[in-house]
Amino acid sequence: MTQFIDMHGLKVDPVLAEFIDTRALIGTGVQSDAFWKGFADLVHDLGPKNRALLNIRAEMQGRIDEWHRARRGQTVDPEAYQTFLHDIGYLVPQGDTFTIDTSNVDPEIAKLAGPQLVVPITNARFALNAANARWGSLYDALYGTDAMGQAPARKAFDPARGAQVANWVKSFLDKALPIESCNWAGLIEIHGSEKGLTLTSKDAPKTLKNPAQFVAFDPKSGDLVFKNNGLHIRLQFDDTAPVATADPLGISDVIVESALSTIMDCEDSVAVVDGQDKVQAYENWLGLMQGNLSHDMVKNGKEITRVLNEDLEFQGVNGAPYPLKGRALMLIRNVGHLMTNPAIVDRDGHEIGEGLMDAMITTLIAMHDLKKTDGRRNSIAGSVYVVKPKMHGPDEVAFTDEIFTRVEQILGLPKNTVKLGIMDEERRTSANLMECIRAAKHRVAFINTGFLDRTGDEIHTSMEAGPMVPKGQMKSAKWIAAYEDRNVEIGLACGLQGKAQIGKGMWAIPDQMHEMLSVKSGHLNAGANCAWVPSPTAATLHATHYFQIDVFAVQNQLKNKPRTGLDDLLTIPLAEGVNWTQSEINAEIENNAQGILGYVVRWIDQGIGCSTVPDIHDVGLMEDRATCRISSQALANWLHHGVVDEAQVMQAFKKMAAAVDQQNANDPLYRAMAPQFQSVAFQAACDLAFKGRVQPSGYTEPVLHARRLELKRNS
Repeated sequence: MTQFIDMHGLKVDPVLAEFIDTRALIGTGVQSDAFWKGFADLVHDLGPKNRALLNIRAEMQGRIDEWHRARRGQTVDPEAYQTFLHDIGYLVPQGDTFTIDTSNVDPEIAKLAGPQLVVPITNARFALNAANARWGSLYDALYGTDAMGQAPARKAFDPARGAQVANWVKSFLDKALPIESCNWAGLIEIHGSEKGLTLTSKDAPKTLKNPAQFVAFDPKSGDLVFKNNGLHIRLQFDDTAPVATADPLGISDVIVESALSTIMDCEDSVAVVDGQDKVQAYENWLGLMQGNLSHDMVKNGKEITRVLNEDLEFQGVNGAPYPLKGRALMLIRNVGHLMTNPAIVDRDGHEIGEGLMDAMITTLIAMHDLKKTDGRRNSIAGSVYVVKPKMHGPDEVAFTDEIFTRVEQILGLPKNTVKLGIMDEERRTSANLMECIRAAKHRVAFINTGFLDRTGDEIHTSMEAGPMVPKGQMKSAKWIAAYEDRNVEIGLACGLQGKAQIGKGMWAIPDQMHEMLSVKSGHLNAGANCAWVPSPTAATLHATHYFQIDVFAVQNQLKNKPRTGLDDLLTIPLAEGVNWTQSEINAEIENNAQGILGYVVRWIDQGIGCSTVPDIHDVGLMEDRATCRISSQALANWLHHGVVDEAQVMQAFKKMAAAVDQQNANDPLYRAMAPQFQSVAFQAACDLAFKGRVQPSGYTEPVLHARRLELKRNS
């Protein structure tokens, strides 16, 4: 058993206490006694309020369940349903129009549009890769993926594929940096200096349609820097590169500004259940904020140490220095209000809210960045960016605002130093989004649709209404189109343009970049000035959309669009009048069971919170707790309404456990689930389905944390 250390009434895991006192506090100017006293007061003042808000969630869900049970088998009357939701406080009155007044926001959030990464903070290599993904090689991204239609056939350099890459890139440049009366493939010479850009075709000198797009160059390397829609493109020249020898211009690579921002995640993509895990997460965040995080690794047979990139320096066409930031702006995602953590216990014996812990400690750590005046800085504007997930309605957003106001007071930071990202991923938040934004209008810097968690909450909220459509049909349900549209419409109405991000969710298939390029431009045309991608390579490819589409111009057009109402948003995706065949039912339950098992076995046994997990057809999908929430709630719903029975679902779990074992056969750390089916991981997966209906808001965390702690105790 852990021997806790008393810190002003808080019982603290000694590993965490030592980290804070000997690592996190040093250099911030905050004294240990003041930190712990302030933290203890915050926990003992706000802990009861946190628990009261969770009780309101449960009470409200209970009343919704009763309403649907009383009308089982009847068509839902939209007017009566909305009246009921107003009566119980689920829907709140909408106030007057307002505009957020968030200040001191970095340009990556307020003024620029581009891809965003989300990575587990517990993995230093992933965190460094994401932070350094501000710049990416378009040549490498195209050559090494299926972005042009087919993946590379062999490892050795293929000149024909290299030429295909160069042609693709020049077609892209024609759109991003158009030339007057010519295209990029028609050029035979290019040169840049403080005197400007020289372009020559076979026929005559040429100019960019917008000469101001050429902004800088490197006198030593000959690199040329261009700008479009606020983002930069760097042309590199190296006569020794194979692709350059075949290019009349001698271009060896095209480097594009890619991931403008990245979310370092303490939540859905990690498996953090105790003090030791929390220290690992906080230690990496500290390294990022101090600028000294490193990771030793072997690449191409060589030992290397990965560190944060330095900033870049070029010479502007006006002769002045032209600096460019070398790293993505880093946000930190805290956990939601639900979870507690055994790392700290309050004076009444309660494990404290993990969200309170994250708020206090991640903000403290970010002070290391705030105190910098040069070097590897994160926020030039002097702000801390915290993404807060899984909030239900305006009262919970207001509570988050209250938490950070208290944190700022304790740490001696100016009010609203912490900027808030609101994840619009719970149904009550979606339905009251304007009031949620109003509740934190002084610090909102981000809203984002999280359709995965949102789907899980959609199923759980209306669990008693009847059986839901299969998981694959959810994306075409009426509510989800309304949800995505309203998020942008309300964000623009609240004045987020030019002050905050309006984001869209993840492309979940890392190996299908050609398809991503085909469809993900839709996020920009929907008005989103950032969208999530699963890797630095995907960020580089998705960045090409932002060079071609002016998102802020799209937003200006959308400002005049009529607001999408609540009727569609609150339409429950019931499978009415459907008679599935047994084959269709089996396919659905096996698909869900396989998805749960493939994710959970890594979460429980190896502490991996996010990874590419093969689906039932062996297609790799980026999985985290949000995707698991959908599958578990889908099975729980069909079980509850008798579409399937427990024996059928257990049979599917056992069959899929053997399949998942086979998919992981080459992993030396993997522990097989079949044929005994007694492992903690297998039991956790079953719990998510068979006990899914009674989980708070349908979340997976309570089951996963309990089972992971069980395994750690017994290992």
